[in-house]
Amino acid sequence: MPHAVTRDNVRLYFEETGSGTPILFLHEFAADHTNWEPQLRYFSRGHRCIAYSARGYAPSDVPAAADVYTYEHFYTDALAVLDHLQIARAHFVGLSMGSYSSLQVALHAPERITSMTLAGVGSGSSLENLEAFRAQCRANAEQFETLGAVEVAKVTREAPSRIPFLVKDPRGHADFYAALARHAAQGSANTMRSFQGGRPSIYTMTEAIRQVTTPALIICGDEDDNCIEPSLFLKKHLPAAGLTFFPKSGHVLNLEEPALFNEMVGRFIALVEAGRWGARDPRSMVVG
Repeated sequence: MPHAVTRDNVRLYFEETGSGTPILFLHEFAADHTNWEPQLRYFSRGHRCIAYSARGYAPSDVPAAADVYTYEHFYTDALAVLDHLQIARAHFVGLSMGSYSSLQVALHAPERITSMTLAGVGSGSSLENLEAFRAQCRANAEQFETLGAVEVAKVTREAPSRIPFLVKDPRGHADFYAALARHAAQGSANTMRSFQGGRPSIYTMTEAIRQVTTPALIICGDEDDNCIEPSLFLKKHLPAAGLTFFPKSGHVLNLEEPALFNEMVGRFIALVEAGRWGARDPRSMVVG
């Protein structure tokens, strides 16, 4: 099995296919590397595509200590995958947790990221509700430890932002949550407690985000209520950002609407590579 090794000696399982400009796919909390299959099959026709499972997600290592699951670990893990493959820079395509990590790479190592697709980004960012969100993350972590992944998956699959997936594609929805039920409970608990419940809100990074010149495509489902305001916030403050909403869509955008997702991301990457996705023209901005 191919693995990259992180700076703290955690092994990350990855798969790659295709050739050309590299694209790195970063999954959400409830997913793993396998959930990018519709994108790997599509984009590998013209790009070198890499998808990996984050720490805590088998067949990657599942460290026992929760303190090695911080957001710093997650975004530097993405760089470790690139380093292992001797890739200087890549397009990053993230969903939710993976979008947050992609943004952190743009903030801390912009020379490594050609563009970033931020899908389903920003859940749990509200400063007004931040402590309640973090308390819920701790409670969810305890559920993984006491009830196990199978029981938690039964609850998670009925979360409001997951229902559009169920409505559109019951079979795909069932497969997705059957996979979640097989995740390592300790890895999920540690990720929930330290990454999800410990990461800074994007609303605390306004000035730093305004300095990011990386081309960005923000994608949000119009029924993913917790991500709508953060998506608008990022569109407002990222200088080279475009924003699209998928109608009647929730959180799992790449699986709910794979053809639309691939089309939008493919167009974005093509424009970036053609040098046609720059910062917003000041003439298009309303002053006052």
